Amino acid sequence: MPSTGLILIVDDDLPLLENTAYMIETLGYEVITAKDGIEAVEVYKAAHPALTLMDIKMPKLDGYGAFFKIKEFDSNAKIVLITAYTLDEKKHLKAQSMSLLDTIEKPYDIERLEKIICKFVDL
Repeated sequence: MPSTGLILIVDDDLPLLENTAYMIETLGYEVITAKDGIEAVEVYKAAHPALTLMDIKMPKLDGYGAFFKIKEFDSNAKIVLITAYTLDEKKHLKAQSMSLLDTIEKPYDIERLEKIICKFVDL
């Protein structure tokens, strides 16, 4: 069962991760973080967040790999992917077929995140 208002943010860019977490916390949501795809899967399984915002390009396990592992564990997981790079079309189509909620391009602003969060997460 997803934890109401809990958002998992995953990014290997630590300053961006910390800033994004802070911005989302100021909106009234509880935030947990992970620094790579492997950690993201572990944190997801332990916390069952209501929404996951996850970077695609990361070391160890990229966002697509983590997305597929999380979806194997919880097919109802709500995940938004974030990237500053060109999408891997084949992996992206597969993710979309598995209910990928959205994709956000970096740099993003808090208003864009807030709209997505409000759409998918209850406080």
